[in-house]
Amino acid sequence: MENKRIGGHYSHRYDAELEEVVNRVLAMGGLVESQLTNALQAFIDADSQIAQEVTENDTRVNTFEVTIDERCVEILARRQPAAMDLRLIVAVIKTITDLERIGDLAVAIARTAMRQAEGDRPRKQIFRDIETMGNRVISMLAGALDAFARMDAMAAVEVVRQDFAIDSDHEAIVRQNVTFMMEDPRNISRLLDISHAVRALERVGDHARNMCEYTIYFVKGRDVRHIDLSEMEAIVHGKKAPAEG
Repeated sequence: MENKRIGGHYSHRYDAELEEVVNRVLAMGGLVESQLTNALQAFIDADSQIAQEVTENDTRVNTFEVTIDERCVEILARRQPAAMDLRLIVAVIKTITDLERIGDLAVAIARTAMRQAEGDRPRKQIFRDIETMGNRVISMLAGALDAFARMDAMAAVEVVRQDFAIDSDHEAIVRQNVTFMMEDPRNISRLLDISHAVRALERVGDHARNMCEYTIYFVKGRDVRHIDLSEMEAIVHGKKAPAEG
């Protein structure tokens, strides 16, 4: 396992400022993870009360993003960070953007849960499959946050690998919903609503992958966006990336 530690500056206050920013990101991440967990529970159980709590807590997520962003700008202006310190600030700013968007997706799922609670629900099999996918997504988000907390590039790569399974879950559920729509057109509206929630879960996986890419960027100093997994692994393990074409 390779990870990087924050600190080692002549100014202990500077070290403390960087640690504070990282801790705020992790606190925001914990809140977002809780929001997603509650949104999934509300959706599976058709619990409108929990869904309402998720929507009301979204302002806390937004406040985290604004305050962390302001703190990063302050550090950039006063400390003029370079090298790894600058990469850390960049990674933090990008990570909180993805966390805020995950928070928005949790709210979207919660709102779908409130609509679904107002009538007859489609087949239970749909919700069992969505619960399985949702738990996989929550695990991926938790893994991305853990990799960030430990600044562990290798762990980040392993989390990225999970995104392929989530994509497969999404495709399977969408195909299943289309079949159910054909069998009983009366359920089309509700099944489309469910498909939007499943799409939101799939997008959470994409944002968790983004967070892992920022962790790798901080540790390795390489931008690994828009490359395939084999190239990403080569960079993290210090090997020559496969030739293109």
